[in-house]
Amino acid sequence: MKEWQKETVYQIYPRSFQDSNGDGIGDINGIISRLDYLQKLGIGLIWLTPMYLSPGNDNGYDIADYYRIDPVFGTMDDFEKLLSEAHKRDIKIIMDMVLNHTSNENSWFKEALKSKDNPYHNYYIWRDPVDGHEPNNWVSKFSGSAWKYVPELDQYYLHLYDVTMPDLNWRNENLRAEIFKMLTYWANKGIDGFRLDVINNISKDKNMPNDTFNTPLDDGRNFYTNGPHVHEYIHEMYEKVFGPNKFVTVGELSSTPISEAVKYTNPKRQELSMAFTFHHVKVDYTNGKKWTLGHYKLTDLTSILSAWQTQMQRHGGWNALFWNNHDQPRAISRFTNDDEYRDQSAKLLAMVEFGLQGTPYIYQGDEIAMKNAYFTDIKQYKDHESINAYHEMLKNGMSEDLALQILQQKSRENSRLPMQWDSTKYYGFTTGQPWLKPQHHDDYSVEKVLKTKNNIFDFYRALIFLRKHKTVLVDGEYKLLNPKDNSVYSYERFNNKRKILVMANFTEHAQERDVAAGFDLILGNYGDMQLNQGKITLRPYESVMLEKK
Repeated sequence: MKEWQKETVYQIYPRSFQDSNGDGIGDINGIISRLDYLQKLGIGLIWLTPMYLSPGNDNGYDIADYYRIDPVFGTMDDFEKLLSEAHKRDIKIIMDMVLNHTSNENSWFKEALKSKDNPYHNYYIWRDPVDGHEPNNWVSKFSGSAWKYVPELDQYYLHLYDVTMPDLNWRNENLRAEIFKMLTYWANKGIDGFRLDVINNISKDKNMPNDTFNTPLDDGRNFYTNGPHVHEYIHEMYEKVFGPNKFVTVGELSSTPISEAVKYTNPKRQELSMAFTFHHVKVDYTNGKKWTLGHYKLTDLTSILSAWQTQMQRHGGWNALFWNNHDQPRAISRFTNDDEYRDQSAKLLAMVEFGLQGTPYIYQGDEIAMKNAYFTDIKQYKDHESINAYHEMLKNGMSEDLALQILQQKSRENSRLPMQWDSTKYYGFTTGQPWLKPQHHDDYSVEKVLKTKNNIFDFYRALIFLRKHKTVLVDGEYKLLNPKDNSVYSYERFNNKRKILVMANFTEHAQERDVAAGFDLILGNYGDMQLNQGKITLRPYESVMLEKK
């Protein structure tokens, strides 16, 4: 058992965590000032989303210089101090790294634009026009064509994401050598690992289809998701950087089946430590479409989670467990009740996550039950993906009201509101104007929560403690109980010494269920449990963790 398998990771979105200089944008010194808070919570690793030099078209995931800290966040000296201060508290630092694409302001791309003969031209993916059209019908994940024409070169470059984010050509050995050199630079700084953005997209099929521009738009994912050489590229990174530095690594693996995720994370293959997969957070996509008013069935959610639990464990893979991140709306608003049963809902989601097999991740604000932004005007949004999707919906005939409702439910901007530290106007996040302003004042904050008896923060602390001290939660087998139950999610974790039972009522109505004899309460989000003659009555959004030795 590896140490990181027992630890809990806390994701920080630096722009929204803590501002130290009043410019309205969170920064490195702000993070340093909150390390004692994170130590008190009990986390073992921090994942930092990108803080490299960037024009900010995708909030840092468009990197202009891999070797520089963006001045908006601070200096390299500040970053080195953050490393030192975190390590003093036995907290490891995982940096986000984007290797599928760069910013178009990156020096590599600026060189690539100079001529087809420039050595950096082949660092990116270029195609000639086909009968005056784009090379094929691929659509960008940020809407519109995935190809951008450069008249001076009479060529198109591929951008699976924003038009300002050209995709890198991993078939080029010189590019790979440059990337390994850069990763080693950060390893030598003393970091402890990487979270690898959309890493399963780096290998494109060289025979990507042409002549499809007259057919309906297609995202083309079959030609680049888990592509032909992706595993050898990641293994090469492992051999050169990850392995020698004993890094903890987590790969973002969208649209990846379990069979592939096992390959990425089985330690015998020497690729990644664990994997983020997203099937469970797409359960409310109507007909697989994100930008819809979606509803979900609990049985669909539990079926997906259970498949990943059993198959990953059976074949030696490892899950990265999460409900929230910087790209997802808040789960409390999405899957439970963020109003009347807000505390119970936050604790329920935490318990369900921490009872599963894998390494749990907390996204900033989970531990105080932060909820969706509920913006009512498109002008309140900063996120390019959300803004593009809004205009696409209007273009397709949707009303403004419905489009805004969909953004309230699905936009990733929901998770990017500044962290709520206290009861002041901007929650103690900044003394200036925050880069992203909340619409309404929410009375939940760290200050308030910590003063409350049986609070959410302490509930997370208890779960983190249990993960470290009950090995059955780390290496025990998993079994879904009552797979057709559309109200209560019940599952067991067990080994030859003990059994853990987790039950979670995802409804606002009391639910009565059978419980076998011999189980004792370890933790519950109501503080007690209503058990009578082998039957438990679960109150609205109640969750319990029981143990049988």
